[in-house]
Amino acid sequence: MAGITASVRHNWTKQEISDIFNLPFHELMYRASTVHRMYWNPAEVQQCTLLSIKTGGCTEDCSYCSQSTRHKTYVKPTPTMKVEAVLEAARKAKEAGSTRFCMGAAWRELGNKKNAFRHILNMVRGVNGMGLEVCCTLGMLNTEQAQQLREAGLTAYNHNLDTSPEHYPKVISTRTYEDRLQTIANVRDAGISVCCGGILGLGEEEHDRVGLLHVLSTLPEHPESVPINALVSIEGTPLGEKDIDKVDAFDMARMIATARIVMPRTMVRLSAGRLSFSDAEQYLMFQAGANSIFNGDKLLTTANPKLDEDTRLFGKLGFRGKPAHKGPLVADSEEKGAVLINKARSNQLYA
Repeated sequence: MAGITASVRHNWTKQEISDIFNLPFHELMYRASTVHRMYWNPAEVQQCTLLSIKTGGCTEDCSYCSQSTRHKTYVKPTPTMKVEAVLEAARKAKEAGSTRFCMGAAWRELGNKKNAFRHILNMVRGVNGMGLEVCCTLGMLNTEQAQQLREAGLTAYNHNLDTSPEHYPKVISTRTYEDRLQTIANVRDAGISVCCGGILGLGEEEHDRVGLLHVLSTLPEHPESVPINALVSIEGTPLGEKDIDKVDAFDMARMIATARIVMPRTMVRLSAGRLSFSDAEQYLMFQAGANSIFNGDKLLTTANPKLDEDTRLFGKLGFRGKPAHKGPLVADSEEKGAVLINKARSNQLYA
């Protein structure tokens, strides 16, 4: 298309991704937008709803998170929501246009929370029964728990890597990068789609952003969706107290565009921090290849654009919601057999 080709590869080098990331902005946007049209309908943007079913009280020390017991923030711990209350929220989300319903719990790991897990499995079954895609983010999972979620009807599991392997220890010390990669492997091996991305604004350098994309794009299978977040600075968290350069729309667009090119079949989700960007800036990110958002006025504990604002934005930009369970298109080059799809070794977690 327009002299640009794209393929699904799992053997990207850091240098190749860096070369794409550092293209002149106009060229990067052109390439990403073209690749996006090869694999996705550019008029369709998935609307997702994220609900915190268990807020606060997390023992992790993630330096950006308001839900950690190690930080003094405005968030107060709450018990796990009742099943029916969650299902009612899912019904309202579907009525508002969401096709994916995500449930998050502020835990380090699911561990031995048998009673809570039983309730969560019922939540998954109930949301799946509404015809919605179902996603959970519950911390670390073992293989048995992942399989149970799959049998209950879970579509996807979110477990972000946050940043590059090199920068990660500066952000979190209570869970290793390898821990996160193992949970991702457990989820993938259970047959659940992987949702995995990162956060910009953690004090990282550009090479860390490239490093994160390198890890994601060399996994045995690309994540089904990659959320790109801009840090929402929270007073009382370590990163909320630091003087870190604010993430701007060009930072977001460059990250989204590079993700779109190296992982063309992946949903790229414009996630936290969207409230700080204008309509025009959000359009720039959609043009870069983002094709999913979270709607509703809250993402776990941070503010998000109100539903009527997103409805107005979709109308202005000519967007419509992507139906549930609708995957990517097949690019002409792949259909004609002109593209070789390479995969990394299954034991190659990251280089």
